[in-house]
Amino acid sequence: MARAFSAKEAMSIKKRTLDFTGAWYDAFSTPERSGVWFIWGNSGNGKTSFVMQLAKALTNYGRVAYDSLEEGTALTMINTLRRYEMDKAGSRFQLLDCEPMDELGARIKKHKSPDFYIIDSFQYTQMTYREYIAFKEAHRGKLLIFISHAEGKNPAGTAAKKVMFDATLKIYVEGFKAFSKGRFIGPTGEYTIWQEGAERYWGGINDEPNKAV
Repeated sequence: MARAFSAKEAMSIKKRTLDFTGAWYDAFSTPERSGVWFIWGNSGNGKTSFVMQLAKALTNYGRVAYDSLEEGTALTMINTLRRYEMDKAGSRFQLLDCEPMDELGARIKKHKSPDFYIIDSFQYTQMTYREYIAFKEAHRGKLLIFISHAEGKNPAGTAAKKVMFDATLKIYVEGFKAFSKGRFIGPTGEYTIWQEGAERYWGGINDEPNKAV
């Protein structure tokens, strides 16, 4: 039987957080540095750029492993790394070349393994929701960040939708902005990926995505 906590006991539990500042804090506050984040959006809206900016930001807090299941070490990925000068992160950033989920799981369990794992994309993992839950439970001390394709404004596929609802931080990308859908939301709840592109996209649109899924 699980332990029961009083409200005072629960509120006294110390959690390790990412002490974001600036634009990252404004969008996502200070999220817990373990658990699951889920990022989705349609092609051409800045999702790849956002993920790389996020990866670079996370190297300030620990080591990041990027499992490039879709692109591997293709020139498109290498060019993205060059564009964001990821080489300056040194050993704090690792690119994994299409590492299957069982091998990624073994890597995570190694002593002194990276702190943060970006998995691109969820669809390429071919995981069921049940398999996702098992993977998440096996690696509770790490931060797992799944990237997903979208169908309209929703993640593509039933399993992806379920993972999105389970995630502690849900981030929807549209029009070169990343919107926090909970459960961590900063003062603005949004992060601008590319200012000029965002202004051009949202200039004629009055309704930006609201904070609720």
